Amino acid sequence: KSEGKTKNDYFQDMLGEVLTWGLKPAFVTGDSWYSGVPNLKKVKNYQTGFMFSVESNRAVSLEKGKLQQVQALDVPDDGLEVWLKDFGKVKLFRTMLKDQQRHYVVYLPEGNFNYLLRKEFLSIHDHHWQIEQYHRAIKQVCHIEHFQVRNEQPIRNHIFASICSFVHLQKMQAADVISNVYKHQRVLYKGVVAGFIATFSEGKSCLEPKFQNSVNA
Repeated sequence: KSEGKTKNDYFQDMLGEVLTWGLKPAFVTGDSWYSGVPNLKKVKNYQTGFMFSVESNRAVSLEKGKLQQVQALDVPDDGLEVWLKDFGKVKLFRTMLKDQQRHYVVYLPEGNFNYLLRKEFLSIHDHHWQIEQYHRAIKQVCHIEHFQVRNEQPIRNHIFASICSFVHLQKMQAADVISNVYKHQRVLYKGVVAGFIATFSEGKSCLEPKFQNSVNA
């Protein structure tokens, strides 16, 4: 924020940086927050394929001059080639999650979508979902954003510790020590909170809630 940059600015900066490392991704993937045209064009300029989720009201056309929202289209399982407004040709796919439609656009640098069918899309989507699960767990379970320090080195230490905790949890899951990181978190917190309440409240009955019978005035 102090640099005056938006999340999209940071996305483009980070994409450019990791590519200078020599990384050659088959696809770049992201949620609808990052599916704006400037970001999509930036990925396209790197000659890299992408898959991004898009909102249901995103405008596309099947023929020139006739825009419509993706939610209004009949999208077959193997996808539908469309023209994304202000961008170009992509292939549109639809999934269902908890009775809710989700839409994704896939771009290929070579422009040939004939071999990109449902099976290939689901393979890309599985990788997308694994990244989504990583982001959720490292925020909600490992609390990577919850640091109470301001100096650079302590912040770096906190981020490193959060990533290490995520790796450790994944190793525990792989070894069948735990089945679900969120359940494991609840069990840990439950015991700590229960123990604190039992110890702290001893001899402090004055803090317990006092209920009185209601009186109709």
